[in-house]
Amino acid sequence: MKRNKTDIKALLQDILVDAYTDEEQLWAVGQYIEDQLVFPVDGFVVGEPISVLEIYYSGNIRQGLIASCRKESGDRYVIAAVDLVFRPDSGESVAMAVYRQWLGLDPFPKNASPPNRDKCHKATEGDIDMSKPVELSVVSVKEKACRCLVLETKRSITLRTGSLHKAVPGWIVTVDPNKQWSFSGHPYLSGKIVETHLDVSRLGLQPLGLAERGQWDPSTEYWRDEEAPLESWMQAVIAWGERGAHEMEQVLSGIDPEDPFSDPILEASELGQAGGAIEARQGVMQLLEADMRCLDAYAHLGNMEFDFFPESAIQYYEAGVRIGELSLEENFIGLLPWGWIDNRPFLRCLRGYGLCLWRLNRFEEAAAVLDRLLWLNPLDNQGVRFVLHDVKFCIPWKSDSGD
Repeated sequence: MKRNKTDIKALLQDILVDAYTDEEQLWAVGQYIEDQLVFPVDGFVVGEPISVLEIYYSGNIRQGLIASCRKESGDRYVIAAVDLVFRPDSGESVAMAVYRQWLGLDPFPKNASPPNRDKCHKATEGDIDMSKPVELSVVSVKEKACRCLVLETKRSITLRTGSLHKAVPGWIVTVDPNKQWSFSGHPYLSGKIVETHLDVSRLGLQPLGLAERGQWDPSTEYWRDEEAPLESWMQAVIAWGERGAHEMEQVLSGIDPEDPFSDPILEASELGQAGGAIEARQGVMQLLEADMRCLDAYAHLGNMEFDFFPESAIQYYEAGVRIGELSLEENFIGLLPWGWIDNRPFLRCLRGYGLCLWRLNRFEEAAAVLDRLLWLNPLDNQGVRFVLHDVKFCIPWKSDSGD
């Protein structure tokens, strides 16, 4: 369902064929929305979850399209349809993009993303068929349960399971359901996790922004020791020549706007070093509850597992890598320099992923990941070049190899 601004313009032109006046065009756009959506649908207004019951043109051209909505409390009200926000890449978001385009507004405004996960719509009995396995996307993991979204509806539910160790944020779990209930207004599900897999394209996430940061020319930049012999990866960088540098958007909730030194990741890290490992882990998990695109959370969760449980650590790192890759076009050839600070969470995930592959003796995959890191950041602030030889010659990882 993903569309760009050019697609929306073309779609709007098709909708407005034979509609000449503003009123005729409003009727046409309203009819298109009515034909495309099956009401009620989940939406958000000022960050609060609501059900949209109807979108229509009332005949008042100044009002434009109107939306009839219902709050979770059951109260009903009407608002201007342009104030609605829907999940990215959903049919509803495309329909609203068409209307915004007609209004002369940005069809996909950056501030129109759904709110924090703690304000998601709650799952109901109709969201889960208890007679067959159900797919959930894991948002965060607590001590005795995990916060999930029903994959099909993106509604939130808490899973209680004896196989909690299989749940990793960003991953999809298939659950054999046992019981569904509600307590204090929150939905719960119990069951056994029978399968896990990673497919971030199904999570409904808005790709992180990717800003252009000028050109990078290996012939003019200082990025290697001129007297040292040229390694194969250096030769590839030089042969390609000038490339575009980019900076990936970083998502980090919980920052105190009044404190320029506020950093929830750093605070959690310091807490862990002080002996509060459980509290540190939960602090990082809360960042994913706020936004599953917090790549630094995956990197630090991987770091917490790396020393003793590489099979677990690699799952966190890979989730961060795959979510970051949603922002990169296929066969991306640009740079993500370490010097642009918001690139660091993705680069940390990629390095952790490569080192875990090495530890697990998946040498060919590890070499490909580390080569990619050097391609993305030839300055190699992470010291990848010092281990690449051992990886490519299938020399097993040792405790003092990667760090």
